[in-house]
Amino acid sequence: MTEQDVNKLLAKLPQLKQEIGKVIVGQQEVLDEVLVALLAGGHALLEGVPGLAKTLLVRTLAQATDLPFRRIQFTPDLMPTDILGTEVLEEDHGTGHRSFKFNEGPIFASLVLADEINRTPPKTQAALLEAMQEGHVTYAGQEHALPKPFFLLATQNPIEQSGTYPLPEAQLDRFLLYVRIGYPTEQEEMAVLSGTTGSARPVVNPVLGGEDVRQLQQLTRQVSISQELLSFVNRLVRATRPATSEVPFIKEYGRWGAGPRAGQALILCAKARALLQGRFAATLEDIRTLAPAVLRHRVLLNFNAEAENLTPDDAVTALLKAIQV
Repeated sequence: MTEQDVNKLLAKLPQLKQEIGKVIVGQQEVLDEVLVALLAGGHALLEGVPGLAKTLLVRTLAQATDLPFRRIQFTPDLMPTDILGTEVLEEDHGTGHRSFKFNEGPIFASLVLADEINRTPPKTQAALLEAMQEGHVTYAGQEHALPKPFFLLATQNPIEQSGTYPLPEAQLDRFLLYVRIGYPTEQEEMAVLSGTTGSARPVVNPVLGGEDVRQLQQLTRQVSISQELLSFVNRLVRATRPATSEVPFIKEYGRWGAGPRAGQALILCAKARALLQGRFAATLEDIRTLAPAVLRHRVLLNFNAEAENLTPDDAVTALLKAIQV
């Protein structure tokens, strides 16, 4: 890619945010984190109470990126084949020969919304593991490649636990970011009320195509990061492990720390955030800003922490204070 191609590509990112902003009011931090996950080539888990436009955000992103989009509504009776696909017996009417043909499921799309992922049993949740990690699906011993780019956005509701199946830690670790969506501000909520209860419907124009996303993901990995920041990320992740950590909060309340995948995720996300802001070098601010979304689902606290209403976000705050560049 020439410098002109790169600049032309980067100029589309503000346009992308502008198009999504036609529908999604506020939630800039959430939108940035979702786009960071897309540029970094990972997947994101969105958590928020009902009515905060989680599904609408993903649908609008699909319209603005012009990527093949599929939505999977997770329910207790959903089976793995409902997601991955299944083989059917077909007969050639000319020869009478019968053969099995694989019919692709809804997972075969560039942008997949796994809506309310915690409402389906672990057997069906686990069907996503290979697709998320390897980029392909294995059925009857045959590998079926998923489209590139492949971006999975899952949503879950944190307040209702009846009839839900919490995601196991091994699957949570497959998500690059764990994004929490909060309530809008008073001004934002007024804008939502006035803009969504009338007859006008905003038109979202596609800005990025599949090839643009692939080039941006390659460009993200070329963003530079200093050895000092690499060392900082390494020490930050290692400090999450209670057995070797020197951070008092982790030694007292930590039960399990993050693995090397957390460091890889934090570096890639910092590079993606830098690119999203038009920079070709990651900074300490990028790392500090994204550390909660990268680490909150990879740091497990003990029962003492739960008794004192402490959360993984509190652990990340303590870590960022204790570990210096």
